Amino acid sequence: MSLSTIPVTLSLYLARQFIFSVMAMTASLTGIVCLFDFIDLLRRVATKPDVPTSLVTEIAGLHVPFFFMEIMPFGVLLGGIVCFWRLTRTSELIVARAAGISAWQFLAAPLACAMFLGALTTAVISPLSSSMYAQAEALDEQYLKSDGGPLTMSGTSLWLRQLDTGIDPRGVAILHSRDAHLNNGVLGIRDISVFRVDHDGHMILRIEAPSGLLEPGRWRLDGARVLRPYELPEAPSTFFLPTDLTLDRVQESFASPDTLSVWALPKFIRMLERSGFSSIRHRIHFESLLALPILAGTMTLVAAGFSMRPTRRGGVTQMIGSGVAAGFLLFTVSKVAEQFGNSGALPPILAAWAPTGAGLCLAVSLLLHLEDG
Repeated sequence: MSLSTIPVTLSLYLARQFIFSVMAMTASLTGIVCLFDFIDLLRRVATKPDVPTSLVTEIAGLHVPFFFMEIMPFGVLLGGIVCFWRLTRTSELIVARAAGISAWQFLAAPLACAMFLGALTTAVISPLSSSMYAQAEALDEQYLKSDGGPLTMSGTSLWLRQLDTGIDPRGVAILHSRDAHLNNGVLGIRDISVFRVDHDGHMILRIEAPSGLLEPGRWRLDGARVLRPYELPEAPSTFFLPTDLTLDRVQESFASPDTLSVWALPKFIRMLERSGFSSIRHRIHFESLLALPILAGTMTLVAAGFSMRPTRRGGVTQMIGSGVAAGFLLFTVSKVAEQFGNSGALPPILAAWAPTGAGLCLAVSLLLHLEDG
């Protein structure tokens, strides 16, 4: 065997070992989480004798891709720890390094596999997960929850911003309702204020109405009073305000970003911002999906940094435990950063990418220390 074939053969062997460990660990963790999810659904359905167990099984099955996406980075971490520890214990890693292969060369194949798995999860599993999760949410809302979503409860305030081409091609209409409710598939609003503004930010007119409805292609405002600058208020009448919003779009704005795939999120974010809804949650989710391949690679390096220590030095159990703790600490940091991002304290890009960057710095530091001895 020529020397030129050794790195290729070794890389294929390492890739196979790494992928097997990661997929086995991810599948095991996903199965455990799905089992707890199924038990929780059974608990919720215990007070609803008319809901069959088959429906619970269907909802739990629809959750599987979502849980796979959530667990995948930790599957990479734990699977990588198991893989690298096994290779170290059997002296395969020691022999490879004695042959002049550095840790960076050794990790090239597992790192490429982890990043490919992350990219595949973002590009392929994400659309499948969002579609199935949306179906699960619809079944959950219909059969297991007492209410039909956030708009069924009174007291829900709405702020909407939409294009107002009826007066100014570049103007906007800002609608505020102090009480929005959903009744038999119709969105009703009360205590309404509408501000129609031109492209320079000057208010053209203001509309006050006690009630209104969202109809196809327009808002119907009953008992509306139109107030123009320096003019007397007009008599109350029914006013129709054109809109491109639909009930589905309004409801989707309250829905979880997990029900949208990575391909649909950019267009939906633009629609939210044009309509005046907050898009922070969706932007953070989108950036997190984009960061997933880098996060998977980071978890691979963290796993290597904590598990490639030779067993003759002792303290292997402590090192592996430290690797698991570092992974969960990274998860905690990511969730804290996400909450800061949702509150507006951090930009969405920073909230999504900062934990990955911090973990990457930690992993590279560990590997440099390991390589230099």
